[in-house]
Amino acid sequence: MAVPLGALTSFFAGETASFVKPSSVAVKLVPANIRPVRTMTIVAASKPATETKKREPRGIMKPRRVSPEMQAFLGGVSEIPRTEALKLIWAHIKGNNLQDPADKKVIICDEKLKKIFGGRDRVGFLEIAGLISPHFLK
Repeated sequence: MAVPLGALTSFFAGETASFVKPSSVAVKLVPANIRPVRTMTIVAASKPATETKKREPRGIMKPRRVSPEMQAFLGGVSEIPRTEALKLIWAHIKGNNLQDPADKKVIICDEKLKKIFGGRDRVGFLEIAGLISPHFLK
């Protein structure tokens, strides 16, 4: 049962034409698997950069009073941030070649380091932050 192609198109065209009514509303069909794109605008800052305040240091960046042992090690500094103290300790370790040659994670303490590390001869590099904590006073 072969139906000529022209007969079907004219049949469907005629049928669908009677159901379609002219409309003034334009409908945009979007496939379901495509997400709509959201546009964002960047809002300029309300204050110029010259008027912004510098934020006070907090946490480990805030200068704290240190113990007399730490003051002696740091050269008489009474207040210092924890980060700066660690930098100075590592500078002393590197400058005096105090890392164990077999295991660079281990520090061999000299007399100065023994005073701030509780008299220990060898310290792991991860222990340093914990060992200097008691030297920072509140």
